Amino acid sequence: MKTMTRYLAVAVAAFALTAAVRAADWTEDYASAVAQAKRENKMVLLDFTGSDWCVWCQRTDKEVFETQKFKDFADQKLVLVRLDFPREKAQSDAVKAQNSGLKDKYAIEGFPTLIAIKPDGSTIFTQVGYKEGGPDAFIAQFPKS
Repeated sequence: MKTMTRYLAVAVAAFALTAAVRAADWTEDYASAVAQAKRENKMVLLDFTGSDWCVWCQRTDKEVFETQKFKDFADQKLVLVRLDFPREKAQSDAVKAQNSGLKDKYAIEGFPTLIAIKPDGSTIFTQVGYKEGGPDAFIAQFPKS
């Protein structure tokens, strides 16, 4: 009986860990994210952020992206791409070049800027700056279908 209880506890913990990792899975690779969105028929969320210096970016992370409600929504509907412009954190030259090119492509002028796109690249919505209301207000910007 102890073995069965232990097995069940390990299985539940593994499931919870897998769900948590999957829900919070952000990538820095724009091209692979768009390809994944096409395969899975999902939208892509681009998060232009200054993760280590932008207070409003950090607040959006905490009040929206770190919530279970957002993670559940993202699991079902989104491929998440973080396009970071840090001051202290090291990045590869390839990531810097990609992020700079996308910043130009989407005419980013402030942080955070959040852009939801379809897999074909067309924009669903753009949010510039912090928006109050937590995950509910953020999720409400997406199409209902």
